[in-house]
Amino acid sequence: MDLRAIGMGLIFALMWSSAFATARIIVADAAPLAALALRFLISGFIAIAAAMALGAARLPARDQWRSILIFGLLQNAAYLGLNFVAMQWVEASLAVIIAASMPLMVAALSWALRGEGLPPLGLAGLIAGFAGTALIMGTRLSTGADPLGTVLCILGALGLAIATLTLRSASGAQGGFGPLLMVVGLQMLAGSVALGVIAALFEPFRLTPTLPLALAFAYQIAIPGLAATLLWFALVRRIGPTRAATFHFLNPAFGTAIAAVLLNETLRLTDILGAAVVAAGILAVQLSRKSA
Repeated sequence: MDLRAIGMGLIFALMWSSAFATARIIVADAAPLAALALRFLISGFIAIAAAMALGAARLPARDQWRSILIFGLLQNAAYLGLNFVAMQWVEASLAVIIAASMPLMVAALSWALRGEGLPPLGLAGLIAGFAGTALIMGTRLSTGADPLGTVLCILGALGLAIATLTLRSASGAQGGFGPLLMVVGLQMLAGSVALGVIAALFEPFRLTPTLPLALAFAYQIAIPGLAATLLWFALVRRIGPTRAATFHFLNPAFGTAIAAVLLNETLRLTDILGAAVVAAGILAVQLSRKSA
């Protein structure tokens, strides 16, 4: 792994981790699903317009559409939609730690569904990672964290884990930067349509225009919405999905630190210990898969 890849991974982890604190700002003043649907609509059209400006006006190959739709629906609609709804009731620091367990879920699903074995280091990391997540969730639930919001975060992370298993075929691995933008834009539009329909049918509209809402919404479009997504796919193309996923071990530390600074959320000793155990577990799983 070269220095450029390391830099890309660090920046991606910081961008990804910042999405949770800014999402909590958004849902304080706006209906979560409607806000997220609008974010994906804007981000998707920006990505597609940029792709066309780069000469990538052609739609993806037919065999990519199934993966594009699955990835768009599971990551954009299910994972982020459930997290946006949950963060009406749970703190961003709890949500980011649960979401950071996604690589552990990927390893577990790969073993259960694909028969991929884990070396002893990976198995130890898997057990430690889930134990660290359980420690944090148990402590938070015993001190008043919302059970429904916690369950929604877990389901969202599971959706992202399933989406990650389709990453190779949905990432637009062939072609240049323009086709990649086209694929990302279409994934976002798929999520926007799904969320928009659900919001229209089931979600009461709520909007209180504030400056923090406007800033957080603009940030989500530009950084987690576009920049982090493109950077992730670029990183996967450069070093592969297993090595790229190694950087997720930074998310618990980055995410809880950003929530503490931006939202003044309280960090407990069990949060710090649990986040460290989760980070170590993720790193152990990814290193064991890399060497397998």
